[in-house]
This record gives sequence, C-alpha cells and structure tokens, in this order.
Amino acid sequence: MFNIRVYGILINNNKEVLVSDELIRDFKITKFCGGGLEYGEGTIDCLKREFIEEMNLKVEITDHLYTTDFFQQSAFNAAHQIISIYYLVKPAEPIKIKLSNSPFEFDEEKMKKYADTQQTESFRFIEWDKFSEESVSFPIDKVAAKKIKEIFSKF
Repeated sequence: MFNIRVYGILINNNKEVLVSDELIRDFKITKFCGGGLEYGEGTIDCLKREFIEEMNLKVEITDHLYTTDFFQQSAFNAAHQIISIYYLVKPAEPIKIKLSNSPFEFDEEKMKKYADTQQTESFRFIEWDKFSEESVSFPIDKVAAKKIKEIFSKF
C-alpha cells in the first residue's frame, strides 16, 4: 500500500526554515509541515489544507522541490511505502500562531489534547546556518533538506 505525503518548505526573509516538532505516540519527530493526501484531493490542495489545519495559515505554492525517488517503508506501518512530495511555499498572510524557540516546546493546552489523541505539535524556525539534514528526523526529509541547502546556498 502507498502512503502519499505532501510537505511545504517555508523559508522566511531571514533565510530560516520552518519545521514542525511533533510528539506521536511517544516518538519525538522533527519534520516539514504537511501531511497525508486524502482521496479525491490533489497534492497542492492537500498542502494548502494541511497548512490551514496545522497552522491556520494560507500559503502559496511557488515551486516543486522533490518527490521521493527511492523505496521508503513507513516508520509507523511496515505494510506501507511512503512517497513524499515537497513544494516550496510562502505565506499568503502573516503567521499568527505562536512559534516555539526550542525543539519540542509544547504548550499545556496541546499536551492536554495529546492525552486523548497521542499526537501534538509545535512549530519553529531554524536559522539557516544551523539547518541541515540532521535538523529533521525522516530519511526522505533528510534528502529534501540537503536539496534545500544546495539550492539556496547559491543565493
């Protein structure tokens, strides 16, 4: 079975990269913002929906960055193969949610919800000089992170 994921790479004017720190079933994960493609949905619509659901933020998709080109088994379901699609995005409005200053900095309200759902998240920017493949958890995200550094280090 295939699990298609769609992620947005948001780099602000200070050349910082937005990431999502997540606690999922007691696993700490740092990844790019986005999530699973739903039946009947296109990849761009999926990504716009995910940013609204996760950050209450409308985004514009500016370019395709990368699509998985190797086999990757799901970390959460051994019967699933992950295909991830990465787009560059920019905010279509100011970011309104509270951003964290450090990894896995969850507020009390989100931690209360975690007890029910076994999942919570927070968002933060990583400074360009500190951002690398090691900044994210999943193998496919590491490939995307490397591509980001290669492309944007030229500017």
